[in-house]
This record gives sequence, structure tokens and C-alpha cells, in this order.
Amino acid sequence: MRLEKIQGYLRSKGWTYRYTEEDGCGSIDLEYRGIPYHIWEFPDGEGAESNVRDGGRQEEFSGSYEEEILAVIKDWK
Repeated sequence: MRLEKIQGYLRSKGWTYRYTEEDGCGSIDLEYRGIPYHIWEFPDGEGAESNVRDGGRQEEFSGSYEEEILAVIKDWK
């Protein structure tokens, strides 16, 4: 299982999400306040792409990408 910290946070908030894993890469789809969000890990394991910061725009996260994405989600009001 991948993206465990993010999944743990989503579960703690009681938010519905869908987790998929293929070829060792995790993917999470969720909806928050009617906006769909996605998190996809890159096959090289060095990053992910997500629209969590701006629902209409994908951006790449690298390095400690799971922690960076989680920080954005925790800041949602």
C-alpha cells in the first residue's frame, strides 16, 4: 500500500476516497466540497502529480511529496 499517510488522514476525517495501486504506484481520487481531487504517484517513485492546491490545475510534487500534499490537504477549511 502506498500514500499511507494521506490515506490515514482521509480516514481520520471520515472522507470518502478511492485508492488504486498499479505497478507499485498509488493513486487516490477524492471529492471535497464538490470538487474532485486526484493524487498520482510517478512510476520512478520520486514524485507525484496532484490538483490538491488548485482544483483546476495539476502540479508536480517531488522530494517529500506525500508530506507536501498532506500539508495542503490539512490546510483545507
